[in-house]
Amino acid sequence: MERSQVKWLYISVGFSLVVLVIILYLTINENTIHYLREINPFFLILAFLTHILTMCFWAWRVQKMTGSLGYRIGFFYSLNLVFANLLAAAITPAQAGGEPVRIHELYRANVPLGDATAIVIMERVLDGIVLAALAAFAMIVLSDEWKSLGAISEVMVFITWIFVAGCLFLFYMAIKRPDIVKNIVNRCARFFARKWEKRRIEELVERADKEINNFNHAVIKFVKSAKGGLLWGMMFTLLYWISEIVTASLILVGLGQPPLILESFVIQLILAILMMLPLTPGSSGIAEVGATSMYALFIPASIVGIFVVIWRIVLYYFNIALGILSSIIIVRREAKLKE
Repeated sequence: MERSQVKWLYISVGFSLVVLVIILYLTINENTIHYLREINPFFLILAFLTHILTMCFWAWRVQKMTGSLGYRIGFFYSLNLVFANLLAAAITPAQAGGEPVRIHELYRANVPLGDATAIVIMERVLDGIVLAALAAFAMIVLSDEWKSLGAISEVMVFITWIFVAGCLFLFYMAIKRPDIVKNIVNRCARFFARKWEKRRIEELVERADKEINNFNHAVIKFVKSAKGGLLWGMMFTLLYWISEIVTASLILVGLGQPPLILESFVIQLILAILMMLPLTPGSSGIAEVGATSMYALFIPASIVGIFVVIWRIVLYYFNIALGILSSIIIVRREAKLKE
């Protein structure tokens, strides 16, 4: 990792730890020991395994969508790609750092940069569509659970719909008006590279135009001739989010609490939407405070802090560990290629 990345990792993890310590200080009391005696390690281990299964769904999504464009990558290469993405996502706001990592790894697997970009952006579009659909389902079918969380739930749904509308608009522009996208990219490239030599700027602009054409071609291919990739992508996206939501219920059962399947479904949707906003690196602090405030409505205050700590260990700190392991594998691979 670069020094700047290490710095942001320390900031993200440090902020998360500080918030978790404060939450534990405010929630632990004499009843906490009683609840800790009810812990069932089997369900906590199952939560970790379910989270790994969630990453497998993501890897299958990347593999199937890549295959639909005519490129083949192995499942374990795709899984390592996902793991590498987790580390970058943990240190960037809205987890945006994961996208360049996935694009780079697809490019290293001989997927043209434009096609790799199309795949990764299409993943974001599918995430937004599925989250919006699940939120709409929750509002219609789980209205009582949704209303129990107050006005914040309505705000999150509104933000989700804006996010999805924005993704669909960019999707439309990439297909119908690539000339506008090229103009914007060219202006940005010339602005940020204005101190470069003219020849280098022209080369950068020319390459950007070429990759935009590749991206446009890939998106059109998805819509016209690679619909199978979109269908597979939609299915694995749905399985990904359902699996991620179920993980919280498994942790609750492991702590001797009711699974709160319906309530947890709504809460996890809100947290997923909230964590997509570019507020803090890796959503540190935001996720912890949000989970504590909402789950405290349904489980005893004595155990809610412990729950949030384990939940973040599974979905955040475990991700960092997987990302570091994957990064080591990639560094070794790059070293062998140089040799």
